[in-house]
Parts: sequence; C-alpha cells; structure tokens
Amino acid sequence: MTQHKVTARAPASIGNVAAGFDCLGQAFGAAFDLVTAQRCNGQTVASLGAVDGLVSILPKEVHRNTALRAAQAVLDKAGADFGARLDVYKGIPMSAGMGGSAASAVAGALAVNGLLPTPLCQDDLFICAMHGEAASADPPPPDNVAAVLYGGLVMIGEDGPRQITIIPLPKNLTCVLFHPALTVKTDEARTLLAADVPLATTVRQMRHMGGFIAGCFLNDPGLIAQNLRDGLIEPQRASLVPPFGAVKDAALTAGALGCSLSGSGPSIFAWVENHNLEVVKAAMASAFGAQNCAATAYVSPLSPCKAEIIIP
Repeated sequence: MTQHKVTARAPASIGNVAAGFDCLGQAFGAAFDLVTAQRCNGQTVASLGAVDGLVSILPKEVHRNTALRAAQAVLDKAGADFGARLDVYKGIPMSAGMGGSAASAVAGALAVNGLLPTPLCQDDLFICAMHGEAASADPPPPDNVAAVLYGGLVMIGEDGPRQITIIPLPKNLTCVLFHPALTVKTDEARTLLAADVPLATTVRQMRHMGGFIAGCFLNDPGLIAQNLRDGLIEPQRASLVPPFGAVKDAALTAGALGCSLSGSGPSIFAWVENHNLEVVKAAMASAFGAQNCAATAYVSPLSPCKAEIIIP
C-alpha cells in the first residue's frame, strides 16, 4: 500500500572515532533528528515544511539543505512522479561534531523512500544520503552517513556502500559526549589539515586503527584503551576547541578508555567502562567548568542504533 506520510528518525553520530579519520563512524543514540515526508502530487521536487526543535529556520533551497538534497536524490533516482514536503525536527545541535547534517540527510532519504511504491535498497539510500551530506561539506565525508544508515560502529572502504563493514561493539561500555558552547564547521576544519604528514605519524595511526578494531572484535577493553587515539588529525584541529586538552586529560586520568574530538569538534567524546561512567563524566564536566566553558552532556551505551521509520 502506498504511504502518503512517513516519519524517519536518525541518531547522532561520531565521525572518525579517534582512530580512523574518514574511515570509522559510530551511531550515537543520545540525540535524534526527525524528518516527516508528505507526498505532494503535481510536482516532483522536495520542499521544506515546518522546522522545529533546536532550530526554527533551515535553508529552503534544496542544494543548501541536507535533508532536502537527499530527499530529492531519492525522488530522482526512483523516477518518482510526485514530490515531497519535509517537516524537520532538529534534536541534534548544528555544527557540533555530532553528525547533525548526516542525520538529517539520512532521515530525509529514508522518509521519502518510504513513500515510494518500490523503495530503494539500503546501498542506494547511502548514495542519496551522501549527495545530501554534500550540502554540508563537499566532498562529503562518509563516516557519519554510514554509521547513521547502517548502525552501530562501521568502517568505510574506498568503494562506498560495497565496502561498509559493521564492527562488533564491545560489551559494557558507554559513550559520553560533551557539546561545548562553541561552533566548528566541518568544511572549515578540513582546510586546516596538512596535505602531507610524516611517514612515522601515518604508520603509528595505522597501528592504532588496526589495534582499535581488533580490540572491538576481541571485546578487549585494554587493547581498545591502547589504540583509541588520534595522533594524525587531532593535533591539527585541537586549537579549534580551547578546552580540549584539559578535558581530554581529565577524562583519561579518571579512567576513560579514550577521549578525542567527535568529528571535527567542538564536541568531545570518551569511551568509558560502565562502572566508571559517572566518575569520568564528572571529571570532564569539571574540566569544562575550570575552562569557563559551558557544555551539555550526552550519554548513550554503545549500541547498534540506526535510522529507522517510526510512523509508517
């Protein structure tokens, strides 16, 4: 039966997950965006309806709005003979390093896909959502989109959806993330990155990524703690988030397995063993306070959450 109105929910996400720049992404279920798509006959374009949540205004132009751009890509790829109006609820802060643009893109694509008589497959949705993500950063990084669409912790190869690997999530761990009252735009943060880095730095980071993934497969917190690190990108971006150094030191001293920027920042995340969660969370909050920087805490157990249709 053809649906005339579909709502999709998409979680926040953590790009890079410290060890894997543009290769690793983690879905983070502490915050969500919602997109409701309503079928509009007599047109074949995606348009913006109501905007609610943490913001009340979003770009109305398709090419500037990740949800609209992804939705339009779905309509075009399917050859739909109708359009869609999108109502967007932003539960994920913008320019926060929490994958808000990817969540809107995936939710927009998934909601409109639910209107199709023959929905696109997941891999086609990935391509459409990546097209939407390009409204935020072009070329679009794939880590957040893949994590939100496929769920949990993912590794992305060079060949797009055909090389997305779901990495098992270790047990009894929680992710705590603090979003400070700062703004970092992904495309601007990328301009700080050096085109070339020393070979030794690259090899060290390759070891960290391999060790981190192995730690997840082996459910080994010790191995994860040794390798949940970023010596490649983090040093180049740390200056964008002045409290970062103090907050990271506080988290690690309190017992976090690892702590780094979430995506390009300004949010800072840590993986923590469940029994140590409150201690690490309090230490990070205290460090932000000592830096006179307000920050909001988000907490979610490591879980395979992903975007889903919630109102068929």
